Amino acid sequence: MDLLRSNLSRVRIPEPTNRVYKQECCLSFDTPDYVGWNFEKTGNPVYLHVKKTKKPVPEDRPLKKPTLLAIGIDGGFDNNEADYEETHNIVILPDYVSLSYPSVELPEKVRLAADAILLDAGAERKEQVAAWTADKKLVSVYATNLQQIDNGVVIPPTGWKCSQCDKTDNLWLNLTDGVILCGRKNWDGSGGNNHAVEHYKKTGYPLAVKLGTITADLEAADVFSYPEDDNVLDPLLAQHLAFFGIDFSSLQKTEMTTAEKELDQNTNFEWNRIQESGQEVEPIFGPGYTGLVNLGNSCYLAATMQAVFSARSFSSRYYINQSLKKAFEEAPADPTVDLNMQLTKLAHGLLSGKYSVPQVENDDNKNVATTPTSAEQEGIPPRMFKTLVAASHPEFSTMRQQDALEFFLHFLDQVERSNAGKTELDPARSFKFGVEDRILCSSGKVAYNRRNDYILSLNIPLHEATNKEELELFHKLKAEKLSEGKEVSGDEVVRPRVPLEACLASFSAPEEVHDFYSTALQMKTTAVKSAGLTSFPDYLVLHMRKFVMEEGWVPKKLDVYVDVPDIIDISHMRSKGHQPGEELLPDGVPIEDDSEIPLANEDIVAQLVSMGFNQIHCQKAAINTSNAGVEEAMTWLLAHMEDPDIDAPILRGRGSESVDQSKVDMLLSFGFQDDVARKALIASGGDIEKATDWIFSNPDASVSNMDATASNTTSGPNDADLPDGGGRYRLMGIVSHIGTSTHCGHYVAHILKDGRWVIFNDNKVGASINPPKDMGYLYFFERL
Repeated sequence: MDLLRSNLSRVRIPEPTNRVYKQECCLSFDTPDYVGWNFEKTGNPVYLHVKKTKKPVPEDRPLKKPTLLAIGIDGGFDNNEADYEETHNIVILPDYVSLSYPSVELPEKVRLAADAILLDAGAERKEQVAAWTADKKLVSVYATNLQQIDNGVVIPPTGWKCSQCDKTDNLWLNLTDGVILCGRKNWDGSGGNNHAVEHYKKTGYPLAVKLGTITADLEAADVFSYPEDDNVLDPLLAQHLAFFGIDFSSLQKTEMTTAEKELDQNTNFEWNRIQESGQEVEPIFGPGYTGLVNLGNSCYLAATMQAVFSARSFSSRYYINQSLKKAFEEAPADPTVDLNMQLTKLAHGLLSGKYSVPQVENDDNKNVATTPTSAEQEGIPPRMFKTLVAASHPEFSTMRQQDALEFFLHFLDQVERSNAGKTELDPARSFKFGVEDRILCSSGKVAYNRRNDYILSLNIPLHEATNKEELELFHKLKAEKLSEGKEVSGDEVVRPRVPLEACLASFSAPEEVHDFYSTALQMKTTAVKSAGLTSFPDYLVLHMRKFVMEEGWVPKKLDVYVDVPDIIDISHMRSKGHQPGEELLPDGVPIEDDSEIPLANEDIVAQLVSMGFNQIHCQKAAINTSNAGVEEAMTWLLAHMEDPDIDAPILRGRGSESVDQSKVDMLLSFGFQDDVARKALIASGGDIEKATDWIFSNPDASVSNMDATASNTTSGPNDADLPDGGGRYRLMGIVSHIGTSTHCGHYVAHILKDGRWVIFNDNKVGASINPPKDMGYLYFFERL
């Protein structure tokens, strides 16, 4: 006790604003083996020792039906988290002197500090509370003052039908005029015929309720706000329904709400192929075979990180060549916010084999302490890593499902930033390569633009399918069955098979660019663009563009197989660069009178920006459609996303190129180059905040490579810092997606390890029997 009193000055009582990490070691997924390192580094000797003992789980514990689209949170899918009993002690280092807690004999400051730690929910749990739920709805701003038209409409309690077609399900009642119409058509042809949304576009009547979801519990009814584009709450729904003669208390629920449909999809996916369901998958344990616990829709992170850490560049950087202690010694005072520390922790967790062991359970009957269960391992929970890497991203910091591609790119960007100035240590470089666009003007002159990328994103040319005859027969069979009122069974479905070679050829194939401004001709013309790679990375990641936008902007996932061989050769895709005899387009910008270029309609631009599109892209879409409307601008935008000059600023004559020098100076003070600052200010209309966003959105920006007419072959990123080598690659990893959208469903990884394919399905790790090589979303290749 005297020793404790002599160290009271080192004891600190946590403030409410302090983050308390008490459910997981900051340096490992382990017991407090590393507390001695903290004492050596900080000199802090007094610790609260929290010892947890797992409670036995009753075999007859009832399974609760999930009500939220999440895993591991209250109301979500049960991930069988264990309950623990805790005991506590105060421990003083370096001799590990232990004092019982609680005890009235302890100094008040120690008791207050320990109480504050134990009463705190913990940073991990606080972050989990922010979990997204499918049924979290906001009150509509249109509900309170909703206009209702007295046109004599009385809605019967049953027998509903769309007023525009014969649909009798998925029906929506417009709460303004009482018209019953069918809902949106889904990507697979199910759902409605879009009559309800088309009615809104014609009338502007904002709210509709889904018939069949109305019961005495009005909050559970599906109310959709078209202008807010979301499910909402209508606090006056009873009044709005009574206006059309609807007594909600007498209605029985006949339709699933949108939230329930999402839950139904998540529990009834045809996951068999990708998850290898029904196969006797042999569990694998040991170094490199550690699973990741699903933290609540975090499978996109788990699948991506299993693929990333199968690359030698990452395993060497954060495991083979870096110990936990070295990373901790180099970390700042709070190791939970140091990416190097948390990546080292994750790497040692995944690759050491320490945590890749069969789950154990108590066996009282046999008087044996622990008995392995052969089914699976517990896996490690990547909580701190997820919190840290997602801190700067509004979507990844939620508990919603996310796009594995977006996460992969965000993650590599974070790694590159954390290794700034240490190029030789940056493992993200192993995925980076250069891309060069060659633009051939109708004048015969050329321009070259360069950029760097981490992924090769490929269109899937369905017209290149190798099974066209089988597809034709299937479509005939499908038409016959539909005419007879029958459905095609899953066994009868024939999907297009497209070879990967066709996808790669599509990337390099010449394509026409309309309305290209030629500085040689001083006018707009049609040019031909082709693309090639200026370097070949150590690891090549191919992204298959399976998600496309159908007419009416209905997202559709292509139901297609891509035949991917184990070995590919992309040597033919290397860019040749500026060739002898080619004449480059002269530098310059269009010279046009301001009055000839219309201003973009701010309302159109604002609506497009709110959908997530780039500000300049939206302005160009509005201008090029003469401000005809959001629909026309969206159509133009989707058709011109790949234009080489899509990021070029809108220049309105030479006179308006001048910008406020004080704003340029302010951007210069941030560390940006003069030419980039001026281009950004021109592109953002002089707004410094938007100019800063523009620069970060165009990291390779420079005067020459931002101008679509640039012809300087030395412009753009420098290839000298990029890895390069031969063009032959071996397939080493697949990240597959199951579901209708990247923002729902499930991700699974298959990795080639030690000469065999292994499935990583969250914390389940086993020998793959039939890896879905033709169903991948992301393909990871290693250069031979």
